[in-house]
Amino acid sequence: MNAFYQVVVFIHIFSAILGMGPGFILTTVVKSGKTMSELRTSYAIRHKLHIFVMIGGTLLLITGLTMGLINTYLFHMGWYLTSLTLFLITLALGPLALSPRSRPIKELLKSHKGEEIPEEYKRLSKELFRLEYLENFIFLIIISLMILKPF
Repeated sequence: MNAFYQVVVFIHIFSAILGMGPGFILTTVVKSGKTMSELRTSYAIRHKLHIFVMIGGTLLLITGLTMGLINTYLFHMGWYLTSLTLFLITLALGPLALSPRSRPIKELLKSHKGEEIPEEYKRLSKELFRLEYLENFIFLIIISLMILKPF
């Protein structure tokens, strides 16, 4: 069982790199767009990176819970429960907060004519990015808890 646990830990760490790494630059990728064409390209790249985030995030949840099922004492550790709770909160942010704020931006990118970025995009993206920064901050807390295991 020890070898299996080590494999699960390896997959967990690898998934964190695969999933969280690209997640930290999703906002940066689209902030670099200075014209509508650049924004459309940036959002296409962002979408491709987001696939890695979803795969990595799913593997993180599965492997994290698997480690808890193998070593049930983890469910009594504050850092583990806090990390799991925060992770579930960030998962819920996707469909509950991020998607509703992304939809109008996607529609604007499809429908807007011309190269100048409209003020509406700036307003919508500012709201979306604020939530994404919050999510990234939560991920930093989770990473810190995983490393330090403070309680």
